[in-house]
Amino acid sequence: MNFKLRFYLASLFTLFLSCATSQQSAVNTPSMVGKPPRLIIGITVDQMRYDYLQRYWDDFTAVGFKRLVGEGFVCHNLHYNYMPTYTGPGHASIFTGTTPAYHGIIQNDWYDRSSNSMIYCSSDTTVKGVGTPSKAGQMSPHYLTASTLGDMIGHHTNRKGKVFGIAMKDRGAILPAGRTANGAYWFVGGEEGKWASSTWYMEALPEWVNAFNAQKKADEYLSKPWSLLGDESTYNESAADNNAHEAPFKGTTKPTFPYDLPALRAANGNYELLKATPFGNSLTLDFAQALIENEQLGKDNDVDMLCMSFSSTDYIGHQFGIHARETQDCYLRLDQELAVFLLYLDQTIGKDQYLVFLSADHGGAPTPSYTAKQKAIGGYWKSDRLELMLEDTLAKKYGQGDWIVNESNQNIFLNRALIQSKKLSLKEIQYEVAALALDFPEVHQAFTSSDLNQFRGGDLIKSMVQNGFDSSRSGDVVYILKPGYIEYGMTGTTHGSPYTYDTHVPAIFFGAGVRKGETFERFTIADIAPTVSMLAGFALPDACTGTPIVESIAPRR
Repeated sequence: MNFKLRFYLASLFTLFLSCATSQQSAVNTPSMVGKPPRLIIGITVDQMRYDYLQRYWDDFTAVGFKRLVGEGFVCHNLHYNYMPTYTGPGHASIFTGTTPAYHGIIQNDWYDRSSNSMIYCSSDTTVKGVGTPSKAGQMSPHYLTASTLGDMIGHHTNRKGKVFGIAMKDRGAILPAGRTANGAYWFVGGEEGKWASSTWYMEALPEWVNAFNAQKKADEYLSKPWSLLGDESTYNESAADNNAHEAPFKGTTKPTFPYDLPALRAANGNYELLKATPFGNSLTLDFAQALIENEQLGKDNDVDMLCMSFSSTDYIGHQFGIHARETQDCYLRLDQELAVFLLYLDQTIGKDQYLVFLSADHGGAPTPSYTAKQKAIGGYWKSDRLELMLEDTLAKKYGQGDWIVNESNQNIFLNRALIQSKKLSLKEIQYEVAALALDFPEVHQAFTSSDLNQFRGGDLIKSMVQNGFDSSRSGDVVYILKPGYIEYGMTGTTHGSPYTYDTHVPAIFFGAGVRKGETFERFTIADIAPTVSMLAGFALPDACTGTPIVESIAPRR
């Protein structure tokens, strides 16, 4: 048999084996990738504590939060693994799958040594507002130093998949969507009352956005009172309506229902008032549906993504606190609106064709003035006292000078030029300042940047400080208050601590590729993004430090 004939027969045999193997693989071998969702909806509920799910459970409808929980996968014990637990870092961490130490958004705003000024996490003077002439439009993801889920969708689909972010807050829209998103829109209040963007994303608003703004839906929501959704007995999980631990709107003397929104507009910043009512969430959902329809999200086989944040829950929490009827009413209304939104997705995208994940950017602390009456731990802190003491002590020991150039967000920035000019050791001054901070009974721990830079590990709290620390943006000393202590007014509440009331948030996965179930194992906020990546079948965000929540992923068929 000559060579050509042997080669021909061998080729036929190889082809036969290849076809047989392919047929067998198609029958017996599981798919490498599952069917991806056509649309991913990433929902962040600003300041939603995990226990709100349980506390308000009996008052929820069967088709809102209960549907997400009953048909989806719930992580009951998911926490932030860093501090400070603020809005900017929280949104960035959910969608990058990592912590501020890697994504760069260490706080909502931080002190910049080079310019001797505070920097806002979304600010960008190199861009202009689109749809607004005000500085509210000069925003972008410029300071975000890690990719997001949305960025990975762009890579995976060769830019054919669309990615958008929306929120009442600019940082709630911009940071989740990422640096390469098709667009991000946020609500500009004040006298404008419209959705806007910046030249980072586009040169002009799409016509559908102009048309939406022209409908003046914000005026519709502000034309009616904010009354309790249910009857009085519904709110037995909350404190009495009239109490001294909540801040009334300007123009009123008591924080009590009903709120006459038309009469309150002028004294409360006109359209700014909308943000501090449940109707800010309503407007966000209206805009979300308009975006899905006009941008044709989920209409083809390329994965699209909408990152949406409900900001009103945070505004209301800050003003009224975690025990307020206003807070409960906001969540009961959000529950009903989520029910309508899920039905809308069923009808327009199709059941099992979309993936929803829901979490929060942080929790919220109990109001100390309220909990003090129950003899609980906690109280109030004034950082000015610490700064004055440090200035006085260092001046007496080393001579006059501006020793502390900034104290913000429990970060202390030393005057390094002054320390160098006096030929002192920066490391020794850092340790001295940390020790002095511990003289205050409200301060629990203090860490120097030298230690945070060099020695990783230790107990949970120190690890959380390190995960939120960026050597180029953080202070020389970072300190932590004792549990229950906040730097805030006597009404309402805030957040930012490493304690469970600020770190423990819900995490729910629902829809395409999700296994129904629950887990009580401890997970971190960084685990959400890799879970979504595995569910949808695209690459992990580049700086991802989390691991997928395997139990939430249904077996591939």
